[in-house]
Amino acid sequence: MTLPFITIDHDSIAAESFSALAAARPIPPFSNRYPGIGLDDAYRAMARLCKLREASGETVVGRKIGFTNRTIWAEYGVYAPIWGFMFASTVRDLAAWDTLSLAAFAEPRIEPEIVFGLARSPAPDMDEAALLGCIDWIAHGFEIVQSVYPGWKFTAADTVIVNSLHGALLIGTRHRVAEGAAQWLSSLAGFEIDLFRDGLTVDRGHAANVLDGPLSALRYLVNLLAHDPFNGPLDAGEIVTTGTLTRAFPIKPSETWSTTPYGIALDGLRVRFS
Repeated sequence: MTLPFITIDHDSIAAESFSALAAARPIPPFSNRYPGIGLDDAYRAMARLCKLREASGETVVGRKIGFTNRTIWAEYGVYAPIWGFMFASTVRDLAAWDTLSLAAFAEPRIEPEIVFGLARSPAPDMDEAALLGCIDWIAHGFEIVQSVYPGWKFTAADTVIVNSLHGALLIGTRHRVAEGAAQWLSSLAGFEIDLFRDGLTVDRGHAANVLDGPLSALRYLVNLLAHDPFNGPLDAGEIVTTGTLTRAFPIKPSETWSTTPYGIALDGLRVRFS
């Protein structure tokens, strides 16, 4: 039996995504309504979603990379990294936002990550040392991810359409790369991190979980954007968060989540949810 051809209306998909994300309202996956929809269409729709958000007054400040952690690919049925935009409204320094309301998010989960602030635009095919030379500062952060698709059931294209599940980024202390670049290059490839809920360990992560290290994840994004006809390359001043070092865990009001990194000169984080 041949399925009927369904025209993909990127504008209507972006408008529905915009509305669902603004209201934290569940919607059925687009892949159920557009059989076979792929990543090219998803990134085209996401570019239009970004323009809708900018038209509403939001400002792009960076990108998030998702599904860099290969240990969780089978859990979600997504087997390659994806990326989305971050906005001034979704990125905060954790010191100023150590209690966060979850009311604005759909089925939120928490991810401990490494965050980079770019001093200059990285070029495709740079090695990790050259990429580090493009970075102004490094920090540890929590990304809050969300799913407007009930039960976190989706395809890779579905995730991209809703801005790759980005909800918020909470950034810890920023450390300048110029102060010890060689040590950063070494520690970013080999550190570990423990994740706690209300003081109890729920998971341990390793730098290698994230495509062999956060700099490798950044390199993946730079090269992916070099072949993206709908979205521009990274620019100086952008913030990039590189993907979860552990599994992503559901979060609830009244919980306190914290981390302890080992083998890297970054502080642990603590945030309480309401």
